[in-house]
Amino acid sequence: MLENLKRYKIVLASASPRRRELLGGLGIDFTVRTIPGIDESFPPDLAAEEIPVYISQKKANAYLSSLDEKELLITADTIVWNRGKVLGKPESFEDAVGMLRQLSGHTHQVITGVCLLTRDKSLFFSVTSEVTFAELSEEEITYYVETYRPLDKAGAYGIQEWIGFVGVERISGSFYNVMGLPIQRLYQELKHF
Repeated sequence: MLENLKRYKIVLASASPRRRELLGGLGIDFTVRTIPGIDESFPPDLAAEEIPVYISQKKANAYLSSLDEKELLITADTIVWNRGKVLGKPESFEDAVGMLRQLSGHTHQVITGVCLLTRDKSLFFSVTSEVTFAELSEEEITYYVETYRPLDKAGAYGIQEWIGFVGVERISGSFYNVMGLPIQRLYQELKHF
């Protein structure tokens, strides 16, 4: 079904096990390549949906000089947008608890930006999903952060973990986007790349 990709070696530039699992679900061969320490800062005047696209492009550009002409690179970045501000990856246990307190009882947006890059072509897009959390008790929040250590996750949670089972009341949009890779949209874009 993705015959057009046969001329490329697909490279996923991500340390995320969730992104590896999701891309693997498409049944395509790919390798993983990571460059540690890529700057993920962004200009403060970007709109919410522009932020993860900007960062995914920044990540892609870090790999450009090492790309073989037969390689197709996939980068992604996910943010949680809550009441006008970005909730990135928490810096500490306390930060994670604070983020979950902010999300408790509210609806927020999860936005993933994706970049597809070859030596001579690039394509980028973003996908937004809305997630509504139930009211979470301090005990529930503390239990989740202590048990699952979500310090590597935007907004301090993984929807596929315990907190998603007990805390998420409703999702509008792609579940897989909330996990970190809007795989259905990515599939559509890869079909036409």
